[in-house]
Amino acid sequence: MKEYKLVQPKLGFRNRFQNFEDLLNQYAREGWRVIEIHQGWTAVLFERDKNR
Repeated sequence: MKEYKLVQPKLGFRNRFQNFEDLLNQYAREGWRVIEIHQGWTAVLFERDKNR
């Protein structure tokens, strides 16, 4: 079974790319993988196995 998480990143204006990369890496360490990145980085949809 899968579980999903929708995140609306707060990236700011400075270091926007680095902040986005850090956010993705943080969730990857927790076992999440990116399913979709909405246009303009307004939201990121993650997925992982619920019974890990």
